[in-house]
Amino acid sequence: MRLAVFASGSGSNFEAITKAAKSGMINGSVEVLICDKQNAYALKRAEKLGVPAYVFQAKEFESKAAFESAILKKLEENQIELIILAGYMRLVGGTLLSAFEGRILNIHPSLLPAFPGLDAVGQAMDAGVKVTGVTVHYVDAGMDTGPIIAQEPLKIYSGDKKEVVQKKIQQVEHQLYPEVIQYVIEELSGRV
Repeated sequence: MRLAVFASGSGSNFEAITKAAKSGMINGSVEVLICDKQNAYALKRAEKLGVPAYVFQAKEFESKAAFESAILKKLEENQIELIILAGYMRLVGGTLLSAFEGRILNIHPSLLPAFPGLDAVGQAMDAGVKVTGVTVHYVDAGMDTGPIIAQEPLKIYSGDKKEVVQKKIQQVEHQLYPEVIQYVIEELSGRV
């Protein structure tokens, strides 16, 4: 299956997914990285991994629909079948949602529906919870509201600093996301 990964930041999940695909753990290939930040470290990772990367900045378009239409054109050129959001810090709009209905995944660093949106680890720490985790879900029009595919809990120990919890969350993400992507690919292949 031909995959596109969307990222806005460092791209550690993008790298984990790409390596999982290259190793055969994922029955697919990462064809493109779509990025909305010109200086994102994910772009350097893409270059190192030999994955074509494209930057689309929303401010350069007159509307969200025009922004997403430009992205959609690039996805169609590359015959993309599944979109993987990996630290992509924008809400996906109607243009992409209708073109890829049921074929956009996101990963979030909490056990949704708890702590949606930005800084989920900080939200969990501030709330004093003893368990947080990682959720992989389908994307819908809301923020972190789509149907949940998989979750993995992670204990927060007293004295854990936010950076420690963040690092543990990333380790869980790097293992869970490729497994769920492969599961979804198998599900989609079965529907064809």
